[in-house]
Amino acid sequence: MPKLPSLKPKEVVKKLRKLGFIEHHQVSSHLTMKHPTGRRAVIPMHLKDIPKGTLNSLLKEAGISREEIEK
Repeated sequence: MPKLPSLKPKEVVKKLRKLGFIEHHQVSSHLTMKHPTGRRAVIPMHLKDIPKGTLNSLLKEAGISREEIEK
């Protein structure tokens, strides 16, 4: 299984948009994105890279494989 790359929140948002997610709403520093199929992803919009555990949890919640996010 490939390692997860270090990604900034803006990079994650960009990749999710390419996969069909749209911005739904933002509460404080957390952006919620939804897919037309009902899947959702909550991204912490901080300045640092997203920790690998958080990114892994985000991918599971959104139903995205590691290979899809690396493209």
